[in-house]
Amino acid sequence: MRLCLPRKLFQSEADARVWSPGVISDHRHGLSGSGICSHGGRLPGLCGVTQICSEYTEYWKPKRSKRSGFLTNLEDLGCYYPMVNFVVCQLFALLMAFWFRLYLHPSKTSPFVRHVVATLLGFYLALFCFGWYALHFLVQSGVTYGIMIFAGLEHMHKYCFVVAFGYLTFCQITRVYVFDYGMYSADFTGPMMVITQKITSLAFEIHDGLACKEEQLTPGQKILAVRKMPSLLEYLSYNCNFMSILAGPTCSYNDYVAFVEGTAYQPRHLESNGKVNGKYKQTEPSPRDDVIRKLGTCAASLAVYLSLLRVCPVEHIIDNTFVATSPFHVRVIYLYISMLATRPKYYFVWTLADAINNAAGFGFNGYNKDGTARWDLISNLRIMDIEFATSFKMFLDNWNIQTALWLKRVCYERCVMNPTAATFLLSAVWHGVYPGYYLTFLTGIAMTMAARAVRHNVRPFFQGTATHRLVYDVITWAGTQIAICYTVVPFVLLAVGPSLKFYSSWYFCMHLACLLVVLALPVRPRHQRQKEQQQHNSLHQSPVQDGNSSLLTTDNNCNQKQKTT
Repeated sequence: MRLCLPRKLFQSEADARVWSPGVISDHRHGLSGSGICSHGGRLPGLCGVTQICSEYTEYWKPKRSKRSGFLTNLEDLGCYYPMVNFVVCQLFALLMAFWFRLYLHPSKTSPFVRHVVATLLGFYLALFCFGWYALHFLVQSGVTYGIMIFAGLEHMHKYCFVVAFGYLTFCQITRVYVFDYGMYSADFTGPMMVITQKITSLAFEIHDGLACKEEQLTPGQKILAVRKMPSLLEYLSYNCNFMSILAGPTCSYNDYVAFVEGTAYQPRHLESNGKVNGKYKQTEPSPRDDVIRKLGTCAASLAVYLSLLRVCPVEHIIDNTFVATSPFHVRVIYLYISMLATRPKYYFVWTLADAINNAAGFGFNGYNKDGTARWDLISNLRIMDIEFATSFKMFLDNWNIQTALWLKRVCYERCVMNPTAATFLLSAVWHGVYPGYYLTFLTGIAMTMAARAVRHNVRPFFQGTATHRLVYDVITWAGTQIAICYTVVPFVLLAVGPSLKFYSSWYFCMHLACLLVVLALPVRPRHQRQKEQQQHNSLHQSPVQDGNSSLLTTDNNCNQKQKTT
């Protein structure tokens, strides 16, 4: 039972990956800048900026298909079949999440039943959206589970990492470079990306819990370590549950099992100061208000995205006429606005996924000081921190948070040589096989190193007064937003030719600036920064007034929350 979808539906593959269910692939890797037709539009709300039109190549322009009047009207608004398919499935998952929490509550049924229902609903959604492509989820999960069971604990995590990534990459290559040529192919690799995160995370957590000594682990690894090999049902439920099968986010295995078994609320009734929150200790917090708020955010994000979808196409930045006739400051402003217009779709998808998990009762993360419950344990983004980020790192720390945590845990913390470059390269491989991904993440390495050097060497001079700090924040906000936009253009354009065309139209200015900054400004060695971070964390740790509990704090740079065990 699957919706039949037209071939060309999206402005970019990045759009297609977000609307993952049933997305149709096409020849994105053959993109060229020719065939641009002008519609004579003018960008509203930007005084003094003229001749900026809503232009599309015939390549990117979706073709109208023969559908009912209702669906045709949806296409006119930019709501194509994969979007409708995705929203319908996620709304169904939202309803099932409420039902799951109310009627399959841990106090009413066993963890076995909750695991079975969550897994079966997940497979149903997968089959509805992807048909028999969903079998890849079972194959990937089954092969890696066999490795966990039969391979030695000493090297099991490495084998799982290679096999999971190898299978994901194989599927991505065949989908893009084989099935794309003259055939329809559903983008089933989107869910596989999340499943790959879960498989590799769990493999490392099992290794930490069963093969490593306590003194070899960091505080964060001690919290996440799995001390017991999961059963096949628990493993499939963790990988393919209905709450995260379509859009994630990933989470730690211990957090998921605690949710299923109903123990997720018990260790989080302690406030950050260690005192028992007596007012809320006996009542299970309700996610209702947070779910309503997040659904409101979804509606606003979707409205903004559909409003700006046809007004500010990113592809316009490589139009020969636009590049030749527009002043540089106009091109900078248009770059910012066009990339800003692409973000609401991610806000919609990730916030809706977070709301679904919360509606099922998953995501509780303790209480605020005013006694209100926090439901951000597996939240994937903080919109205000993204839009007003004053550093490259701050932007990345608040964008796709759970993926950043996964990269930190499986790569950055464990890599002995140049962990920053290794982390960016791993992220590129995980995203897919389009060359634009690699251009983006290679540029991201240079941006990160330059931003770190500027922060360490320049920021101290602006901390004397509030006015100086404000000036520094305004300058770094503008620089960060332009740097992010400049970096992610290849991620949207995908192909090498258009990406290099954009960078050459900017004379590779930001690449050269990063190189000069890195060569001119010194940066403290990594071990010294880690030592300073540990000292900073030790000053913010508070003992828990419980003989059986201790509060462990991990690196807050990647949104690892305080937990009690």
